[in-house]
Amino acid sequence: MAQLLFIIIIVILVADFGLERYLAFLNIKESGKELPVLLRDIYDPEKYAKQQDYFRTNSRFEILTSCFSFVITLLMFSLGGFHWVDQLVQGYVQSEIWTPIIFFGVLFFANDILSIPFDWYDTFVIEQKFGFNKVTLKLFILDKLKGYGMTIILGGGILFVIIWIYTLTPTYFWLLAWAVVTVFSLFMTMFYSQIIVPLFNKQTPLGEGELRTEIEKFALKTGFKLDNIFVIDGSKRSTKANAYFSGLGAKKRIVLYDTLMDKMTVEEIVAVLAHEVGHYKHKHTLINFMISIPSTLLLFFAFGYILKSDTFAQALGGTVASFHLNALAFSILYSPISLLLDIATNVLSRKFEYQADAFAAKYGYAQQLTSGLKKLTATSLGNLMPHPLYVFFHYSHPTLYQRIQKITN
Repeated sequence: MAQLLFIIIIVILVADFGLERYLAFLNIKESGKELPVLLRDIYDPEKYAKQQDYFRTNSRFEILTSCFSFVITLLMFSLGGFHWVDQLVQGYVQSEIWTPIIFFGVLFFANDILSIPFDWYDTFVIEQKFGFNKVTLKLFILDKLKGYGMTIILGGGILFVIIWIYTLTPTYFWLLAWAVVTVFSLFMTMFYSQIIVPLFNKQTPLGEGELRTEIEKFALKTGFKLDNIFVIDGSKRSTKANAYFSGLGAKKRIVLYDTLMDKMTVEEIVAVLAHEVGHYKHKHTLINFMISIPSTLLLFFAFGYILKSDTFAQALGGTVASFHLNALAFSILYSPISLLLDIATNVLSRKFEYQADAFAAKYGYAQQLTSGLKKLTATSLGNLMPHPLYVFFHYSHPTLYQRIQKITN
């Protein structure tokens, strides 16, 4: 049975890799098609040639990184690498709680160290070549160290609690672990911008001026209380622009990138903000959180069911059930279900984007939102012609062409 389970794991890994490569191939092929009339004013010929070069450079790099990751993963499974790491850790630590934590810690840091050359090349070669990168070597290192600290404190902390729960009550582990993760997710949804973002970026309340005046007029018109409008120093890392909405209830806030303010008119920024307000008015953040509750419950129910199985550990070279080996095998076997859930989430997310666009258009910002979206795409050299199948699997937003069609019709 363990041998069959191992074969299923390898088949899933190969199938997932094959699907991703096929989708990437379709996407590259589609990108060269003639642009629809609605999109032809975004790039002049020179800029469009640069966009195509940027897209294909990133596509080739993504193929390289994904192939490298796939080969390493396949070798780890095929040559008993995970069992070797397990034995190595148990040679120093034999604890129901700390052995799994150190096991996953070793895998995380080994994987991250292997990825550093690729991250460096992406930041300092590709993004630098196309004029996007603002990251210095010092900032790159600091971001890495802060990321490690967050992983140890937050990731290690939540993992400790989950494993501790399992040692106390294997029978009800799935329910209690689900409750802990749900509460943690709710906490992060509400306080992410206050706790995590300041570790990496400075957020400043939007000052008085024309932009704030226009935003306040819009807020008054829509009955939306806007106390928390912040500008984030996104320009310290990239020239790309963005805006986002975070939090729930009194903790909600809208964050505008300083690069957004440099590249767009006041009316276009208000239009983008109107889109973000549309998400709040339609309760999209709350709906997404509520949807995540049953999907997380399903995951932990299935996970709790297999944790006692010796077969899952034996599929990775172990002898008896262990939290970390069983969890690793489960993560691969659950991935087809996770893929289906991700697709469903993306379908819903694209619907939400249309609703938020419609909200902005309803208040007279259709033209400004359209021009703003075009500018955002142009400044990031975004791909205007993704393949429909690639969009179906990976896009949480509709394509620019689809959004403009909906807004203008």
